[in-house]
Amino acid sequence: MEIEERFRTGLVLDGGLATELERRGTELPGELWSARVLLEEPDLIRDVHEAYRAAGADVAITASYQASYEGFARRGIDAAGTDRLLALSVRLARDAGADLVAASVGPYGASLADGSEYVGRYGRSVRELVDWHRPRLEALLAAGPDLLAIETIPAIEEAEALVTLLDAYPEARAWIAFSCRDEERISDGTPFREAAALAASSPRVVAVGVNCSPPGFVPSLLRSAAGVGTPLLAYPNLGSTWDAEARVWHAQGPRPDLGAGSRRWREAGAASVGGCCGTTPDDIAAICRATRG
Repeated sequence: MEIEERFRTGLVLDGGLATELERRGTELPGELWSARVLLEEPDLIRDVHEAYRAAGADVAITASYQASYEGFARRGIDAAGTDRLLALSVRLARDAGADLVAASVGPYGASLADGSEYVGRYGRSVRELVDWHRPRLEALLAAGPDLLAIETIPAIEEAEALVTLLDAYPEARAWIAFSCRDEERISDGTPFREAAALAASSPRVVAVGVNCSPPGFVPSLLRSAAGVGTPLLAYPNLGSTWDAEARVWHAQGPRPDLGAGSRRWREAGAASVGGCCGTTPDDIAAICRATRG
């Protein structure tokens, strides 16, 4: 079955990778976040991928979200070394037995390590963002994932840049998911429907949706994007907010039931569902039970 058709049928995505590493005792200080583990303890990443696979996830999202040439350069790693680490992120997911491997393409704001991916005001033009994203996207595609997970995109200019960039790679397939500030808008204030329509305009994009946003926002966001012509997906966080200065998540209320939540996301139009920061293999197992009976 082609990837496009699988996303129309519906898949279960995995859950939080970095926060699961932290839950298992791995410390993730500094700007590289989980990408540091690629450099120092890659087997731990494979272990987390295996746990999500065992929980029932169809898709493994790689540990490349916060990997950047600038960030690794500050650790003394040159461009060729960064390319090898990006390829390693794909191989670890493949080695863990993932059905589909989605190479994570995090936003420009993630490389700043200041929480900009939840705000989106970069002061960068579309052309500058195209140029920034191109080397990493090329390196990840060269590593042979099944598709790209372009995720936590906070700004319409960055979505435009990535859609423009994807045009240069006819064989590439990707999803684009946005971080959202409320039930109607992505993080920079653009209506979600407008952002989703832009993402869906690319023939390379097999799904559009929302990630790393509170679960309560998801149903309204998805309903607003009904009819964009591309399958929808949702993989929210636990409703926590990111404290960029302290580099911690602050919980907002009781822990949500993502199994029950995933049924609501499906009812609102999501074909594929999963979890983001703070979610665990237990959450993905609950989503599998809820959505697969």
